[in-house]
Amino acid sequence: MRIVVQRVLNASVSIDCEVYSAINQGLMILVGVAEGDTEQDMEWLAAKAANMRIFDDENGVMNRSVIDVGGEVLAVSQFTLSASTKKGNRPSYIHAAGHDVAIPLYDKFCERMQQLIGKDVKKGVFGADMQVALVNDGPVTIIVDSKLKE
Repeated sequence: MRIVVQRVLNASVSIDCEVYSAINQGLMILVGVAEGDTEQDMEWLAAKAANMRIFDDENGVMNRSVIDVGGEVLAVSQFTLSASTKKGNRPSYIHAAGHDVAIPLYDKFCERMQQLIGKDVKKGVFGADMQVALVNDGPVTIIVDSKLKE
């Protein structure tokens, strides 16, 4: 399982030109589920994202988490994070998990993040054609892959 965590001033997801979800200061998290990913992967990534110290403290040092700053979270499923680009110029998504695995893990990730931060986690719509807008603060963008945790 792989996530892309972005520190944002605000972010939103629109579907059919209508804003579906939006947040102010916090984290925009893209969530990719691959074949073989488990609830343990989801748990580890949720805890990592919720506790990641990427917000400035009073000294301007990235030393605070989204929990510490009372930030919000917008989590959007993105199967393209499982793309393989080894051959040719057309990415292959053969390693992306199917709906039967990806939807429950994405939903559980969002539920777990909600428990960890103590706030509703805003979401996109799994499989929808979404437009994502954000103001990346810093910019701070971090890729975390559960397969690389050891």
